[in-house]
Amino acid sequence: MIESGEMQMSFRYFEIKPYLCSIIDEYRHLAEEKGIELKLNYVPDELYVLGDKERLKQVFTNLIHNAIKYTEQGRVEIIVEEEKKFVNIIIKDTGIGIPESDLDRIFERFYRVEKDRSRDRGGSGLGLSIVKHILELHNSTIKVESKIGKGSKFYFDLPT
Repeated sequence: MIESGEMQMSFRYFEIKPYLCSIIDEYRHLAEEKGIELKLNYVPDELYVLGDKERLKQVFTNLIHNAIKYTEQGRVEIIVEEEKKFVNIIIKDTGIGIPESDLDRIFERFYRVEKDRSRDRGGSGLGLSIVKHILELHNSTIKVESKIGKGSKFYFDLPT
């Protein structure tokens, strides 16, 4: 559906801070169960971004859920950095990390890092592929940096 161009998008301006707060609230219990800090860093009030709220919710929930799932201790942070015509969004964790050899492939459909590890934690290998396609429809690109045992950082931008 995404790749065929059939996904309907509805672009509107919306305030990012309350939007992110509501998504984070949905995952707070999961982080608390694992003893992980789930934190939204400072976001200015009345900072608006342009995007499809429902589709972007899929992006945020996937990235936040993965960050919590693959973090055994420490924290998951959501960072919003305001620029002139866009905002940088960063989801950063202190989790197990992703091997460098897998970084170029994690956004492919059905690709899973260490199949046994993924099977133990659940997942179909579609989540990051969907994230990539939704962000492409927002004229953005998802990027990742990761170190084994240190954590991962996923980031992209949205227009203001």
